[in-house]
Amino acid sequence: MEVPFIEKQIGIDLYFTDTEGIGGMLRQEIDDFIVKEITNREEGDIGKYLILELTKRNWDMHHVIRDISRKLRISQKRIGFAGTKDKRAVTTQKIGIYDMTPQAVEQVRLKDVELSVTGRSNRSVELGDLIGNEFRITVRDIDLNIGDLKARLTEITDDILKKGGVPNFFGIQRFGAIRPITHLVGEAIVRGDIEDAALTYIARSFPDEPEETKLARDYVHSTRDYFEGLKRYPLNLRYERAMMHHLVTDPQDFTGAFALLSGNILKMFVHAYQSCIFNRTLCMRIREGLPLNRAVEGDIVCFKNKAGLPDTSRIQEVTSDNLDGMNNLIKRGRAFVTAPLVGYDTQFASGLPGEIEHRVFEEAGMPVEGFKVPLMPEMASKGLRRPILLNADPSFTVSEDELNPEKTKAVLEFSLPKGSYATTLLREYMKVEPARMS
Repeated sequence: MEVPFIEKQIGIDLYFTDTEGIGGMLRQEIDDFIVKEITNREEGDIGKYLILELTKRNWDMHHVIRDISRKLRISQKRIGFAGTKDKRAVTTQKIGIYDMTPQAVEQVRLKDVELSVTGRSNRSVELGDLIGNEFRITVRDIDLNIGDLKARLTEITDDILKKGGVPNFFGIQRFGAIRPITHLVGEAIVRGDIEDAALTYIARSFPDEPEETKLARDYVHSTRDYFEGLKRYPLNLRYERAMMHHLVTDPQDFTGAFALLSGNILKMFVHAYQSCIFNRTLCMRIREGLPLNRAVEGDIVCFKNKAGLPDTSRIQEVTSDNLDGMNNLIKRGRAFVTAPLVGYDTQFASGLPGEIEHRVFEEAGMPVEGFKVPLMPEMASKGLRRPILLNADPSFTVSEDELNPEKTKAVLEFSLPKGSYATTLLREYMKVEPARMS
C-alpha cells in the first residue's frame, strides 16, 4: 500500500498493517478529538501549590496559561503543567499554581475553559507527572457502510494486537503538518550550514501553504531581499519576520538570526532531524524482517521505571546469554527494544540491528560530531535511545455520520504513553494523506 509522499519526507515509507484503510477525516469538529492526561499525582489538603484540573476546548496551551495568569494578575512562571496537548481538541489535564486560593480561581472566566480544584501539594505540576494520555477520537466522512466499516476496523485491530502494537514513529506534527521543514533545518544545522538552515526555515515553501505565503517565500528564497520580504510576509509568520529583521541589518549573520528564537524552538530543529533518522531506522528494521515486540542478538533494551514507563537511561545489550531472559521481560512489559535518536554520544546496537542503525546513519552522510553544533552549542544533542514499539489496545464503535449524509463514522478509544503520537496509531486505521488527519 502506497504511503503518502509527505510521510516519506519524514522517514516513514511503509504501513505496519496490511489491511486497506478506512479513509475518513479527523477534527471536523473540535469535540471529535478528546484527550485526558494520565498522571500518577495524588493531592492532599495542604501545600503551597493549588492543584487544579484544566479542561480547555480549542485553546493553545501557552495561550490559555497566559490568559489565566492575566486574570489572576500573576506571573506565568507560577503556573506549572506536565504537557502542552493539542489545540484543536478538548483536553483535560492538571496544572499547579503557586500561592493561590480556590476563591481567586473561582473568579476566572474564560470561554471554553473549565478549572476545578483537586487539592493542594508542596510540589508543582511538572513534566515528570505525565504518564500518558487517554484518547477518544472520532473519524468522520468514511465511504463504507456500517457492516464493512466494522469488519475492516476489526481486521486492522486484530493485526495490531497480534503484532503487539504499532511502530513508535514520530508523527507529522513533529515536523510540521502543512510545511514539514523542521527536520530539514535541523539537518542543515548539524551539517554546519547555518545559512542554508536559515533560508530553509524562512523561505522554503510547500504546496499546501496559502498562495500569498508561497509567493512571498519563493521571492525571498530566490532574491534574499529580506527588506522586501518583510513587506510581503503575513504578520502571523512572526518567527520568520523576526529573523529577517535581523538579516536586513546584517545579511550574513545567520547565527544571530537564529539566536532571536526561543531555546525550545532551537532545540526542536535538531530533535526533528533525529526523529527523521529514527523513523528511517524503524522502517528499515521492519523491511529486514526484524521484530518490534521481541529482541534479537545485538539489540539494546531499556527497562521499566517506577511509573511503568521506559527508562532510556537504563539500557543493556542483548546477547546470546541473556536473549531468552530479555524477551521474557519484554513479554511482561518490563523491558523495551530501542533504536537510536542519534547524537554525538550515541550508543549503537551490534549485530544485525547495529548494521541497520549504522547503514541508515551513513546514508544520511552526517558525522556524529555534527550534533555538537559548534556554531550554536545550545542546539547540541548527545542523543539517546527510544522504544521502537507503541503498545496499544484500541476499541471502537461505528455509526452513521450525522455531519456527512450517507457517510459513516468510527469512534476509537485508546491510551498511549507520553511522548507518543495518536496519529501514529490512527494512520494504520485510516491510511490517508496527513492533511486529512491534522
